[in-house]
Amino acid sequence: MKRYAKLVARLRVPSGFVVAALYGSFARPNEALLGAGLLVALLGLLLRAWAAGHLAKNLSLATTGPFAYTRNPLYLGTLAAAAGFAVAGRNLWLAAVLLLYFAVVYLPVVGEEESHLCKLFPEYAAYAAQVPRLWPRRSPAFPGGRFQWKLYLRNKEYQALVAYLVVAALLAGKL
Repeated sequence: MKRYAKLVARLRVPSGFVVAALYGSFARPNEALLGAGLLVALLGLLLRAWAAGHLAKNLSLATTGPFAYTRNPLYLGTLAAAAGFAVAGRNLWLAAVLLLYFAVVYLPVVGEEESHLCKLFPEYAAYAAQVPRLWPRRSPAFPGGRFQWKLYLRNKEYQALVAYLVVAALLAGKL
């Protein structure tokens, strides 16, 4: 499983372009579902942005902001964005492909990243015992922390915003 997780981690971005091409080809938006889907996708994007502003990769363990609710807010945001785009695309087959892609590619990567964090941060096990892997808890496990624009920019999360705008424009053009 570890070998598979490393493989899909490397192929995650290139395979994402293949899934995006399929999505662009087979999405069939209508006005009602486009608005609803883009709103859900935007909420996922906002969760990712919030998380990126609390994440100093490999320097310190992120436990504040959305990381106080779920250990993987970036992946939860990605899942929400994919769900929103699935709704906006109005194609059940595409929705199944997006869900399968998340399960086959992202879930193994989550396990691999958690293994890395355990080695990097001795306090990770205690954190993981208090904060769920994906589905958020109702109240934060750890208070405090501030969103930092410099972390948002360092993590290049603006790229997700660009992707959102490109997909939104593609779907609007297909109406």
